[in-house]
Amino acid sequence: MATGGNAIRGTRVGAGPMGEQDHGFHADRIAVSYWDALGNETVRYFAAGIPDDEIPEVIDSPHSGLPAGRDKENPPAVAKTEPYKTHLAYVKERRTDEEAAQLLDDALQQLRERRGQL
Repeated sequence: MATGGNAIRGTRVGAGPMGEQDHGFHADRIAVSYWDALGNETVRYFAAGIPDDEIPEVIDSPHSGLPAGRDKENPPAVAKTEPYKTHLAYVKERRTDEEAAQLLDDALQQLRERRGQL
């Protein structure tokens, strides 16, 4: 039979007579609203005594994953993403045969130099 710790079965660790007031849940707070490009509002709470320069101007919105700013009228723009490239798009970007031969010669030369150093 394996036992461990002093906890009584079925009790939470840290549970005790302390109430919310002992955990700081009743501290003075200010609500700051953030908006993303889709119009979602996110409210974050900060301590009332925190200076304004320590409150972030931009956060990531939990609703959309987009950046969210404090200015409702001009939220941060949606990041531009590259479209998915197909295999043919990569084939078109391949180097010419001359460039490939030059790259191979350079790689072989570097290997030969390293072998010479050993």
